[in-house]
Amino acid sequence: MSIHITAETFEEQVIKSTKPVLVDFYAVWCGPCQMLAPVIEELENSRDDFLAVKIDVDQEPALAQRFSITAVPTLLLFRNGENVKRVSGFLSKEALEQFIDEV
Repeated sequence: MSIHITAETFEEQVIKSTKPVLVDFYAVWCGPCQMLAPVIEELENSRDDFLAVKIDVDQEPALAQRFSITAVPTLLLFRNGENVKRVSGFLSKEALEQFIDEV
């Protein structure tokens, strides 16, 4: 199950993580976000080489603004505290695996 991140926990959970972190910027009212959530959860449950976290853009507008999130869902991939990739929209499990693995 993905961890819900706030501005207060972002540094500790994402920037300081020793594993790559997939950050899912989402909104509860977003249909594609609701479709993507089980895909992320399935992948997260089948692998232990990355961490998945969620940020509700309506609850954490400062984080959304910090990373220029203009559409949801938007996924950011962090490695060693650095944002290395981003993609917006729904992804299949295969596309999500490729997004995580190709850096």
